[in-house]
Amino acid sequence: MRESKEVKVKYFVEDLEELCCVPGSDWVDLRAAEDVVLKAGAFCLIPLGIAVALPEGYEAHVVPRSSTFKNYGLLQANSMGVVDGSYRGDGDQWRWPAYATRDVRIPKNTRLCQFRIVENQPPLVFTRVERLEGPDRGGFGSTGT
Repeated sequence: MRESKEVKVKYFVEDLEELCCVPGSDWVDLRAAEDVVLKAGAFCLIPLGIAVALPEGYEAHVVPRSSTFKNYGLLQANSMGVVDGSYRGDGDQWRWPAYATRDVRIPKNTRLCQFRIVENQPPLVFTRVERLEGPDRGGFGSTGT
């Protein structure tokens, strides 16, 4: 069994359901911290009601839940959000950049997106070479053809 990491969370809203790990998954659901009404074509940074002090050496990846588009017609405007470890201040509330494809009402505490934390990559050194030794697979977009 892996060792647990402590993650300090500040809640901006008293009646927001608290974060918890879903059994059998390493993703954590995030919820709308207030009722939100959007018209088709509107963009909104939906407050998620939390600020997080990620463990040292980790970052969070935030993506939509699989049902978010089907149920609410919302797209995450930046495809995937990355919260780096320095975004940990008392006022650094997480928000979700939503683009509405139809008129929608999102009730407070609706699960819209999810996150997981991943370890930062190690320091990298890039070396210019004339040739790579791996097999040529045909370039980007060629897999499966």
